[in-house]
Parts: sequence; structure tokens; C-alpha cells
Amino acid sequence: MLPGRAGPIVMAFAVRVMRSAPLVLLALCFAGAASAQPPRPEAAVKEVQVKAAYLYKFAGFVDWPASAFSRPDSPLVIGVAGNDELAGQLEQVVVNRSVGGHPLAVRRLRRGDAPAGLHVLYVGSAGAEPGAWSELLAAARGLPLLTVGDAVDPANNMIRFIMVDQHLRFEVALGQVAPSGLKISARLLAAALRVTGAS
Repeated sequence: MLPGRAGPIVMAFAVRVMRSAPLVLLALCFAGAASAQPPRPEAAVKEVQVKAAYLYKFAGFVDWPASAFSRPDSPLVIGVAGNDELAGQLEQVVVNRSVGGHPLAVRRLRRGDAPAGLHVLYVGSAGAEPGAWSELLAAARGLPLLTVGDAVDPANNMIRFIMVDQHLRFEVALGQVAPSGLKISARLLAAALRVTGAS
């Protein structure tokens, strides 16, 4: 269980995520509105909202090396590749918010863009051809950059979204985290469905 929280680990983490998200997200997490089947339009919208809330909250559970920021008040930049709908939702979530004294910003990435200057990178897989973003993920390897995605083959993703019993969950691959110099909070690891590469 997370410190100071009652109930299962996942419920506790979901409550933390939902505090800063619309009420519809709360309904999604507890009622399981998202589905592993091809989503209805409203379910797809809710899934995007939950992913945006998670991306925002993940940033609060990661420590970046000081070299990742040019100044103490530099923005913490979340890049989104391959999902403009998620990028739009995330832009709404992070308005006037900060993490560790860093204001949050969202950058939409296109093919050929470099990951330089990002702190979190989400790579979408819906509708993407295999390997569409492999060059971007390869360029991100070794940078102080948290990579998140939902591809079946995690490639270089540190965190992978996964649908389980109609609920959006996530896995963490510590083997992918190690070269980045990032430190992921034990509370985030405790909330993960699965953690691989732990010693």
C-alpha cells in the first residue's frame, strides 16, 4: 500500500492521479469505463484523459539529474508523438501547474524531430506503422528522459500503458531506466502492475 493510504495500491495511486483530473476520470478508474475491446468514442476520450492525467502525475514521481535543466525554473517538457488528441488533453491538464518548481509544458513531436530538451516522452502506437517512432526512441536512449508508450513491443519505453480488466494500468522496465540517470520513486513502482529489471 502507498504510505498513508487505505485500500489497494492501485486504488491509492488512482486517487492521487484523479485529484487533478476531471470527475469523469474518477468514474473511469472505479467503474472501468475503458475497454480492451475496440473502444466506443466516449470510452476512447476517457482513456485519453486518463493517460494525460498519468503523464502529468508520473513527472512528480521522478527525479531528474540537475543537468537535465538549464535553470532551476526551466520548464519540465512533456513531448507527445503520434497522438495529437492526447497532446491536446495534456495541454489542458498542465495549465498553471508545476513539478519541483518547474512549470510544465507540452511539445507535439513529428517525424524527424529530436528528443533534445524533453523530460518525458510519450510515443503513441495507435494507427502507427511498426517502427514508426523507433528512430526517436533510439535517440532518447541514455538521455535523462522518461519514455512512456503503449506498444506491445516496449522498445525503449520505461513505462508502458496496458489495459487489464477494462482498467488502464502501467508497467515499468527498470532496465530501460538505468542508462538515463533518472530515479523513479518507490511509490510509483509500488503502483505499477509489473516491474521488470529490478535487482
